[in-house]
Amino acid sequence: MDTQVWIIIVALLGGVIIFLGALLYTQKRRSEELHDRFGPEYERTLRKRGSQKEAEEELLARERRATQLKIVPLSPADAARFSEAWRSVQNHFVDNPRGAVAEADQQVAELMKRRGYPTGDFEQRAADLSVGHAAVIDHYRQAHEIAQRAETNGADTETLRRAIVHYRAIFDELLEVQQNESRVHSTQRKETSSWKTKIGRDIFRRPI
Repeated sequence: MDTQVWIIIVALLGGVIIFLGALLYTQKRRSEELHDRFGPEYERTLRKRGSQKEAEEELLARERRATQLKIVPLSPADAARFSEAWRSVQNHFVDNPRGAVAEADQQVAELMKRRGYPTGDFEQRAADLSVGHAAVIDHYRQAHEIAQRAETNGADTETLRRAIVHYRAIFDELLEVQQNESRVHSTQRKETSSWKTKIGRDIFRRPI
């Protein structure tokens, strides 16, 4: 075998090695980016699927689905209406914690619908939310789990309190007002801060 043939073989092998290296690097970068975007939801999906490839394919499918959704911010009127509804949840918690948790679940579902999210089963709702709100999606899962437990086996007041905290996290995340209504948006944030202070003092620290 002459020198020219060896040169061609070495060049081809070098090209294959470079291609494989680039492919592995691209896959590694994709995994890192998905992990950064989805956070704990990446790990949860990986445990559920049992395969990194299948887990990442599912997360990418969620992102593709999300591009087809028409998610919109709230109008100032809608934002005010939902904030008032949440104050009602807060007030009901003292006398009827279980009922307040059911109300909170309903309010989050209605808020999602108003923003443009499909109202399918819970797992689909959670999957859709995880694309743009990965930082708080675990709150939604934990709150929903407690709400289901409260309907069947019951839950103590402390557990129901945690559900309200979880629901509030996702509620706050979704309470996005149109950007050109900065004054209204600022008012909503002040109401949120006031709510957290009040419920921490008047409800969450109340003896069980």
